[in-house]
Amino acid sequence: MHRRINITLPEETIQLIDQVIQKGDRSRLINEAIQYYMAEKALVNLRQQLQAGAIQRAERDLGLVEEWFNLEEELCQTNE
Repeated sequence: MHRRINITLPEETIQLIDQVIQKGDRSRLINEAIQYYMAEKALVNLRQQLQAGAIQRAERDLGLVEEWFNLEEELCQTNE
């Protein structure tokens, strides 16, 4: 299904479009550009979420290591 909308673009943008594609294919180019842009935005968002999760897990893991290290130190001192 297609839906007609009216958009306003700067003249320079229209000239760039017309240099790359025939006038009858403007809608296809704009659709592809929007699809590409949205996919890239989704990847950036996913990367940010993965990075935030990795940082949270790293902080948690560091806390666990410190906790276990202290327990092992106590155990070693008790066994000596």
